[in-house]
Amino acid sequence: MTTLLIVLLLVGAAFNVLVWPSFFRRVSRDPRARTEDGRPTRFLLVHAALVGIALLIAAASAVAAFIAMGS
Repeated sequence: MTTLLIVLLLVGAAFNVLVWPSFFRRVSRDPRARTEDGRPTRFLLVHAALVGIALLIAAASAVAAFIAMGS
């Protein structure tokens, strides 16, 4: 059972690391991401926060998986 949980944590972490950065690249190129003078909009800031949180969760999942491997 522990092996299954470790694999699930690592797969979830890998998924987040692979998917969210490309999503953020698309969001940052969206016309709604910047104002006329180039300043970031709430659209961009909210998505940046979501991506940051997802990557933080991915890192925590990977750390938890490696800790579980050691025990």
